[in-house]
Amino acid sequence: MATWMDNLQVQTLADGGNGAFAPSQVAPRPAFVETPFICGIIDRALAYAGVGFPIHFRGPTGCGKTTLAIHLAELLGRPITMVSGEHECERKRTIDNFIHPVLKTEERVDYRWVYARLTVACQQGHTLIYDAFNRSRPEVNNIFLAVLEERDLILPTIKSQNGYLRTHPDFTAIFTSNPKEYAGAHASQDALLDRMITLDLSHFDRETEVDITMSRTDLPQAQVETIVDLVRGLREATRGECDPAVRACIMIGQIMARQSGDGGDLTFAQVCLDVLSKEISPAGKPDEERRQVLLDLIQNSGWN
Repeated sequence: MATWMDNLQVQTLADGGNGAFAPSQVAPRPAFVETPFICGIIDRALAYAGVGFPIHFRGPTGCGKTTLAIHLAELLGRPITMVSGEHECERKRTIDNFIHPVLKTEERVDYRWVYARLTVACQQGHTLIYDAFNRSRPEVNNIFLAVLEERDLILPTIKSQNGYLRTHPDFTAIFTSNPKEYAGAHASQDALLDRMITLDLSHFDRETEVDITMSRTDLPQAQVETIVDLVRGLREATRGECDPAVRACIMIGQIMARQSGDGGDLTFAQVCLDVLSKEISPAGKPDEERRQVLLDLIQNSGWN
């Protein structure tokens, strides 16, 4: 039987036997880009975490929430336990039709959990990263209310008279969520949000987007700047109706770098149209006005 804590889909990057990984054990990732924009966010988060408050990075897809959360956790220097929000549960439905004209239906949703990664993190003072926590039902996340406020992990089945576990003084929690996500997401309860400090993220400034794209591609800076300016131009020209993130810059840059190295025949225009198709064709329906805006930006980009 799957437990609700298991169904937070624990992600262990380097499991040391207790579901956590030390910062030094994390698999090599691309160099973290530090610009004044990024450092400002991290410095604020470190200051709040240092006082003992949970941190909540909230923003749209592709704005770097998870990367920032992992970097912050590494800076805190404690073992890291990472879970991602999903919910599954055991549902029991009883239909009583003993008396033919009367239909009685009873449905019970039971969230089960065991000593799992949250317990380990609370016991041993790990940094817990709860990625996309709003994909879990609010009632599943209720267990965090006492953890974040009273520093108590309520354990109904623990062999203890109190039925709870005091969290380690070094325990820290970092949450991420996407407020624009609709499929599979749930509204977060105010009681939980009230216990954390929310840092709202949007798109990075131009310098940061250029530096991030440069760090992920093998293109000259001039070409990276062309890509970044095109993506930013699409946002501005459509007044945010098209909202591509820096991830689109990276994708275009990586494809064009491979095309250049392998002698591919894909054009810059075609790559941009394909990568940004979800922006110019919302809900799968082509929007000719948005498409024309993008084509004009491509034509005026001066790509070579």
